[in-house]
Amino acid sequence: MVGEIQLDRITQDLLDKNHITTQQIERLSSRGVKPEELLETLTRVGAVSANFVKRFIVEQIRLGRYELNIIKQYDFMSEAETLKHLAEVMNYPYIDLDSVDLDYRLAERAPFAQLKKALAIPISQTDLNVTIVFADPLDVNAQDMLQRIYPRKPLTIAVATSKQIEAYLMKMEIKDSVKDLVKSIRQELNSIGSAEEQQEASSILQLIDVVLKSTISSRASDIHIEPTERNCVVRARIDGALTEIFIFDKDIYPPMASRLKLLANLDIAEKRKPQDGRFSAHVGDKEYDFRISTLPILYGESIVMRVLDKEKALVQLEEAGMDSASYQKLHTALQTPYGVILVTGPTGSGKTTTLYGALNELRSVAEKVITVEDPVEYRMNLIQQVQVNPKVGLTFAAALRSILRQDPDKIMIGEIRDHETLEIAIKAALTGHLVISTLHTNDAISAIPRMVDMGIEPYLISGAVVAIQAQRLVRKICLHCKEDAKLPANLLEEYKDYIPAHPTFKQGKGCRECSGTGYQGREMICEVLPISEELSSMIAKEASKVDMMDQALKEGFQNLFTNGMLKAAEGITTFEEILKVAKS
Repeated sequence: MVGEIQLDRITQDLLDKNHITTQQIERLSSRGVKPEELLETLTRVGAVSANFVKRFIVEQIRLGRYELNIIKQYDFMSEAETLKHLAEVMNYPYIDLDSVDLDYRLAERAPFAQLKKALAIPISQTDLNVTIVFADPLDVNAQDMLQRIYPRKPLTIAVATSKQIEAYLMKMEIKDSVKDLVKSIRQELNSIGSAEEQQEASSILQLIDVVLKSTISSRASDIHIEPTERNCVVRARIDGALTEIFIFDKDIYPPMASRLKLLANLDIAEKRKPQDGRFSAHVGDKEYDFRISTLPILYGESIVMRVLDKEKALVQLEEAGMDSASYQKLHTALQTPYGVILVTGPTGSGKTTTLYGALNELRSVAEKVITVEDPVEYRMNLIQQVQVNPKVGLTFAAALRSILRQDPDKIMIGEIRDHETLEIAIKAALTGHLVISTLHTNDAISAIPRMVDMGIEPYLISGAVVAIQAQRLVRKICLHCKEDAKLPANLLEEYKDYIPAHPTFKQGKGCRECSGTGYQGREMICEVLPISEELSSMIAKEASKVDMMDQALKEGFQNLFTNGMLKAAEGITTFEEILKVAKS
């Protein structure tokens, strides 16, 4: 029967060398295991260990019987682990490029096309040698080619994954694209004497414009400018994860940092303590606000800019990814004339966007809506926005007391951080105002004991709170490289209670549009807990969290994990993303 099965090369070789048996293969095939899944299944059931398979593959590669890229045909085999073992066998160092401060000037001495062809990157040099990292340490032709480029020093060969080397070659390519601009910056700085004139240099402004355009076109929410010992690194947070966009030489950092401080009206001479500011700039045909923060670090100052897109303030809750059932619950709560509505979740879970989405639904000429925020992120019409300023005594609590004398109908508090603010918010709700705010808790039901811990009597909470929403942001699968995904049987079995009938799990293969990540954009998963009369009574009686959750489930409550699994089953996000973000 085995002769009828088209085995892959590694499985066939393991069989020929008696490391596995025909009976094992026939048994798995009779159970419906596909030929391409046999090797993974054999390691999972213990017929042969994954570690043995890794060592077997490395030995065949070393002997020249396999090409190095054979490993990419097997998703369950780690390329990094296999390369580490190969490097160990061949007595070469294995390098994690992310942990190395590369010498880009050394790399630039080699023609970029040749580095790309060799899939190699020079990382450092000493008086005796040049260290070059290769994806394939057995490629003698590539080594000879690079030795000719660095003829005076012998090569020290190191090993890294092809994915890492490709990523750093791409950074070099981007760095090369602004080479002329960097050259003109250096010329301007050399011809200008005073520091004030250097900050006004037009080339620096052009470079900042290039950085802003590149990061915003990549859908970045934050821009990080960080000096290292040798370089100036620009990273952007895209879909919740940081990625490097530019790398400049260290001498570009001081004028760039000074110019950004000038834009935000910060003290350019102060480099010993943190500063915060804000500026606006036109990028393309849109105006963006940038909230800037500086922090003294070992090699200078870390500068972080939060990108505030004014159009995001106008987002509709359903467009942010709320499913219709959750939206309906929250919409119903927003229509109540008074009470407290809380949005909970960790930092970076989109709570502020949800608050602005709720304000969009609330604002009208007929009602006065006032917000108190720290800081005001988006400016909105028909809404009076107050920015907290603790230096002059304008705290959340102080602002709230004054707001209540302004005859408001609806109040938005950016964040409830202390007992005093929470107490005033609860009293405002009990005296006929609708209050919406955020609180840091992991799930909706936890907000109730948190408020009790903050010193509020349970009977006040039961009378004031209308609904609580908990949320997270998950990455969406890239539409340009979306493909079907097959989940391991053990995971399907473990989470069968959460998976609906006929799921269509998907994954992103990785393409240019998503920079090889397989994800593009983010979407909300959430749980909305309306406080019913039964739950209100239980809160007043100080019922346990478990009992309140049981009651909520009876009333049709759907938790974060279940909501996320439904989105994974619809092919919006991946199963792995939900396990990472929402599994408690």
